[in-house]
Formats: sequence, structure tokens, C-alpha cells
Amino acid sequence: MTQPLDVPLMRARLSDLLAEHRIPSATIGVLAGGKSAEFAAGVKNVSTREPATTGTVYQCGSVSKTWTALAFMQLVDEGKVALDEPVRTYLPGFRVADPEAGARVTPRHLLNHTSGIEESYADPGEDDDVYERMVANIADARQVHPVGHTHGYSPALGYAILARIMEVSDGKRWDDIMRDRLFVPLGLTSTNTRPERVDPDRAATGYLIRSLEEGPVSSPLTHLPRAFGPGGNVSTTAGELLTLAYVFLNEGRAPDGTAIVSPDAIREMTTSRVPVPDPYTFGPEWALGLIVCDWHGQTVYAHDGSAISQSARLRILPEPGIAISMLANAGPHDGFYRMVFNEILSALGAPTIPALPEPDPALVLDLSRYEGSYERPGTRYDVTAEAGKLHLKHTLNPMEAQLLGKPEQLDHELHPISDTHFLMCSDDPLEDPQTLAIYDVENGAARYLHLNCRVHPRIDEKGATVHIMAVSSISDGDGFWESIKMAYGRLPQGARWTMAVASTDGTRAVNVIVHDSIDAVRSFFEDHAGPFATTEYFEADAPNAVGLPTA
Repeated sequence: MTQPLDVPLMRARLSDLLAEHRIPSATIGVLAGGKSAEFAAGVKNVSTREPATTGTVYQCGSVSKTWTALAFMQLVDEGKVALDEPVRTYLPGFRVADPEAGARVTPRHLLNHTSGIEESYADPGEDDDVYERMVANIADARQVHPVGHTHGYSPALGYAILARIMEVSDGKRWDDIMRDRLFVPLGLTSTNTRPERVDPDRAATGYLIRSLEEGPVSSPLTHLPRAFGPGGNVSTTAGELLTLAYVFLNEGRAPDGTAIVSPDAIREMTTSRVPVPDPYTFGPEWALGLIVCDWHGQTVYAHDGSAISQSARLRILPEPGIAISMLANAGPHDGFYRMVFNEILSALGAPTIPALPEPDPALVLDLSRYEGSYERPGTRYDVTAEAGKLHLKHTLNPMEAQLLGKPEQLDHELHPISDTHFLMCSDDPLEDPQTLAIYDVENGAARYLHLNCRVHPRIDEKGATVHIMAVSSISDGDGFWESIKMAYGRLPQGARWTMAVASTDGTRAVNVIVHDSIDAVRSFFEDHAGPFATTEYFEADAPNAVGLPTA
């Protein structure tokens, strides 16, 4: 039996913690003992000082995946789709670069993030055929890892493929499927899939927190692209997010008793699991649209979300029958979430969130097995051994670094927890401690780095030795830089983008890419930026020939 929650006290604590972390606002929903409570603190808009309320609508980011997974399971209940049938059964034209992988991938692989398909879907646009285009655009997408080999979170692509299966199977667009199958039957009036459909008078404005001194800064990007819809574009309130949790706590039924999915579907979603290489950051297993956590021996189902400048957390505790939702217009900030939820959980007499493990100073590791470069499109990590300690260096996209107010390369010391797990801390008060895994050793070298649920394979850079300067005369500035952003996310494996600068008038640009030949860079660059600029290419004999650092 849970203890009653002192809502005024919790609201006051929430207000204090928001101020401490410089987050403008948050709303909380708590379901316990069959009763729900909601409260809010802070302002939904810093400029207008309008207070956040329990009716304020936030973007819930990747918690959208849990909504999409639940709707998909309705189709499973109806026999329209099956979890272990190849995707090609429903999408005959489905192709990726590896023919065997294309034939093997199933909806279950997509739901639990084990398909291994690289997030390489180009720009599918913002029209109603966006998910159809995404599927068509991945015909050349490589495998980050073999199908089913390891867990590696797919931010957008995996659930977009599921959405396309839903569209073909149900004869409607994904947005309409979600409305008709979930939002209307659940009685939700504030939840939808399109940011432009949110009542602007109720919508929270998103903010970046780059430093505690600076405080919240309006985000230049108001929402994720439509490609992220099934995996990131649901907007809702804390109370309506609790309704989703209610379905999982009550064998697939809505609060009014309406059957949303069968008890078997809920059982399948929660018990079909794969191990997560880093078990500490979120949880040791991933189910179908849910993270599975272990809080001091109790199973907890969860999902987190981040939509550029808004964040969401959902935790479902089946044993005591508790669920907690939180939506905020900044983040995500793990330290803030832990403080808020632990106060609520303690007040309810429920288990609290386990702390991250401490490093083991007695461990003696062969550091050479971890050293190397690990990369996915748009993200690169270099692990090096320096003075007997491992360091992880993160190279940021130059535009991302500018947006976040950070240097283009971050350096963190890794403290070993085990022979595959490490704790990464930072002097920056806004960077929470994180754990990561470097694992799957083959021939004396680890093959993968798993951080923030994403998997990054080790890359072979033996061929990436030629520094190419691409000097562009720009004819369409917006088109050029948008194409550059897209190109950065689709760099060939082993290539590095070391510079992206423009003249003050925006008519000229210089980009430096390290790859295996000038022809390879020319072909890659022209494919993306060719329509927006005339570019000349110059090969350098060494990094210093173009004034770049040697390391």
C-alpha cells in the first residue's frame, strides 16, 4: 500500500529544483493507489512569464516510441502484422545495403533496436509520404552491426519503418492511425503527432541550458523534423502521458475500461527483451517500446525523450502500481530527474532510482584493447590511453558545438567499473556522470562503444589519410548549409570532417574532409552540396599543408 503524496510540498520542491538547475518549467503526473495527481511549477515561456500548468503541452521526444509500439501491437492483436515476419512481408521493396540483413529484419528487431541499420535516410521531406520515402532512401544504408547482434538505439529510422508497415497494413497515414487507434479511444484531447496542431496558447517554449550562469536560451529549432514523428514528435501533457502508463498497469485497458490492446500484447511488450550493453544509464534490458530497469530488485518499465529543447520521463512500477511522468521545457538533465523522482518515490514509500556504480580502483586492464576510433554518421569518439588512463574524446559537429556553446572536441577520463564498463564524469555542472560500455573484443580489440544507448562500431582509418579542401562559391546559402548538415550525418565510414567555415558575407565556404582520395570527397560533396554551390577541390600532402593540427 502506497503512502499519500503531499502535492503542495512536492510542488514547492519541484519549484526549488527548477531554479537550481535553471530549467524554466516542468509538469508532473503521479498515479498511485488507483488515483492520479498532477502539478506544475515554473514558466512555460521565459519572455512572457506565463506560468506552466497541468494543461501545458510539451513535446515528449522519444517517449513517442512507446505510443507507436502500443499502436503497432493493436495490429498484432488483429493479425494484420506479426512480430517475427520479415519486414519485406509487408514492404516488398524494403532493401538495405546488406541483402541478407534486408531479408532478415523483423518488426521485433525494430521495436527493440537490434536491426543494426545505419540511420542513413537522407532528407525525406515533410510531406505525408515521409515514411515511405525514408524506407526508399535506405537501399544503400550499411549495417552498424549484424541484425540481432547487439542493442543499438535507433533515434528515428527503426520506428519510421514500423510506421510505414502500419500505414500499408491499416490503409491510413501514421498520424491518423495514432489518433484513431489510441488518442480518441483513450479520451486524450491534448495529445497529437504534429507540432503545428498544438494550441500555441498551451504549448511550452523549448530552451537550451548551456550554462547555469547564462540560464535558459530560446532554441533556434522548435521541433524535430517529421522523419522523427513515430519516434519523437508526439506532444502531450503530464496527465495524458499517465494514461499511457495506466494501459500498461491494467492489462491493456484504458481508465474507462476500453480495451486498447490485449493482455497478451502487454505481456509481449514487457517480457520480450534483449540485453543492453551499458546496463546502468537506463536499464539492463530493452523490451518492445520500453526500457526495463532494475530498481533494487523491482522491475520498472521506462522511456525517456528529448526533443531538441524539451524532455520527458516516464516510469512505470508494476509491483506497487505506481507511474510517474515528467515533462520539461529544457533538458534532458539526468541529475534533475533523479532528484525530483526520488523525492516523489520516497514520499510514496516506493523504491528509488539506483545510483550509478562506483569505479573499481583495483581493476588492472589492458588499455590497448579499448583504444581506437568509434563512429556513426555525425558522431565520432576516440578512445586513447594517456599516462595509464583511458580518455574518451568526442568530436562535435562544428554547428552543434556552436549551438551548444561547447568546444569542438570534448575530453573525458574513463574510470573502469568492470572490464567492459566505465564511468565518465565532467567538471561541467550541466554534464551528468554517465556510464558506457566498450565491448565485444575480437583479436585483442573491442568492436563497439555503447554510450547513451547508441552503439558505435570501431572504424578502420587506414585509408583516411588524404586531406581535401573543398572551396565553394555559394549560390544558395540556406540550401548549401542544410545540405552540409545532412552530408555530415552521412560521412563515409572512416572519413573525418575537420573544418567548416564561411566568409562573413556567406558567399564562400571552406570545408576540410579527410578521406581516402580527392575523387571520393568530390563525389560525396557534389552529391549533397552540388546544386547550391560551385566547388573546387585541393589535395594536401599533410595536415600542416592546410594549417590543421597534426593530432
